[in-house]
Amino acid sequence: MTAVQNHFHAGKCDEAELPAACQEAGIAFVPFFPLGGATSDFSADRMAKVAERHGATVPQIALAWLLASSPATLAITGTGCLAHLGKNMAAGSITLTPEDLSDLG
Repeated sequence: MTAVQNHFHAGKCDEAELPAACQEAGIAFVPFFPLGGATSDFSADRMAKVAERHGATVPQIALAWLLASSPATLAITGTGCLAHLGKNMAAGSITLTPEDLSDLG
């Protein structure tokens, strides 16, 4: 199996075409630091607004956005805490609407 790993998340999506290109090529896209790696502030109003609509946390919306970017995306968040693991897993059940995706821009 082949995969592309790149620094990519809702706060750093300057290569937004990469997930779709990986999907088209039939390879996995594995973004590292999917929650920013302490380099991004996901508490921005746009993220919080969408999180509130879904009754979710901002990190959950960040993960849902990442998963919505392409079916080839494999989000590996890494955690040492069972509570965070459960919250991260719950992000997979959030379906973002076109309005959500537009708001997340």
